[in-house]
Amino acid sequence: MNTMDKVPEQQTEALNTSNKALGIVFLIPTVLHEDAPQTIPLYVLDAVKQCQVFFTENERTARRYLKMLWREMVIDDYKWFTIHKAEKEVQQLFIQLLKEGNNIGIISEAGCPCIADPGQLLVNAAQKKGAAIKPLVGPSSILLALMASGMNGQQFQFFGYLPIDSDARKTAIKDLENESAKKDCTQIFIETPYRNNQLIKDIIQTCKPQTQLCIAVDITSSAENIVTKSITDWKKKLPDIHKRPAIFLLYAL
Repeated sequence: MNTMDKVPEQQTEALNTSNKALGIVFLIPTVLHEDAPQTIPLYVLDAVKQCQVFFTENERTARRYLKMLWREMVIDDYKWFTIHKAEKEVQQLFIQLLKEGNNIGIISEAGCPCIADPGQLLVNAAQKKGAAIKPLVGPSSILLALMASGMNGQQFQFFGYLPIDSDARKTAIKDLENESAKKDCTQIFIETPYRNNQLIKDIIQTCKPQTQLCIAVDITSSAENIVTKSITDWKKKLPDIHKRPAIFLLYAL
């Protein structure tokens, strides 16, 4: 293992000097697709081996992922908890385990925890107690899509999910387009995969012809497809991305 791939122990120790009794919180990235393990840096495994407890969005998925990274891992040697929406009782348990000196790993279902995924409430609670937080490098579909879109990477914002109601969704799309033009910024948003095609139709019906739309699908997988076109060009042939994980980026010219 290259020394650059290891979690810097001296830095971790220095960060945690404010409260020696507390454990360390490792924000552990996971793959966006199971066929892309190469997207996880080697030093993530080093961090996993320092943990005694894991808080996960989906315990079954997280266990399978960690076994992929570390085949010799004895799953039952660790404590496992589900984040859910980080309810008060979950936060209290999390803090109690930190106070007992446990190093805790937070793992979301895909990509990086706390970025459009659960975990931020636990990290916020840990920050208030003065615990050291170690964010680890891994694939973020939001940033990867922005990098490949050709859109403004100096000014951008992530909106999350748009409204489910069609009229409300179209209003939100128009507001995002207007704000993009006003602030010269890229607007990034997501949708539940089975509603992708309807979202695309609403964007096409709502936005101006010259507005740029990037649709990034199955990022990091062998089926990855990231394409930016004007609304006019998208109208010529709409993609079918039903039930495929996607990121949408809008940039008004």
